[in-house]
Amino acid sequence: MSEVLSIILGGGKGTRLFPLTQFRSKPAVPFGGKYRLVDIPISNCINANLRQIYVVTQFNSASLHLHIGQTYVFDSFTNGFVEILAAEQTFEHSGWYEGTADAVRKNFPHFRTQNPSYYMILSGDQLYRMDLQELLKSHIDSQAAITIACTGVTRDNASDLGIMKVDKKIR
Repeated sequence: MSEVLSIILGGGKGTRLFPLTQFRSKPAVPFGGKYRLVDIPISNCINANLRQIYVVTQFNSASLHLHIGQTYVFDSFTNGFVEILAAEQTFEHSGWYEGTADAVRKNFPHFRTQNPSYYMILSGDQLYRMDLQELLKSHIDSQAAITIACTGVTRDNASDLGIMKVDKKIR
């Protein structure tokens, strides 16, 4: 579905996974043999036929760049790609990303060239299996401005994670 542009966030310092992240970002941490954590969201995108994928990186990303470059090559007939957008200095922005939202904001000039109707923003360092087409359909059907997928946790575990509260209408 070419009207959807997938953006996978390449992760920060990953201090909770140290020493695994001493020389690589969290998405580049090996998982299940030859795979890396970033392969989970990329696989979810490919399985949902979302084949226009950017991976936004900044910290300790050389091994992640190497892995993606060697692993994901689409044929020329699908118009699909998995491309890396590393933090860059431009005339408009001279510093590093200041968080994930800033990474997305600073890369909008690159994203807009694909002319998508929808943006699918995914974490590059979490293990999950999700039908992204179902999520997209739910988003379109609800006519929401944004849709966020999350997992419920207990109050005790919430202090280690980002938290969100929803009402009875799931808003």
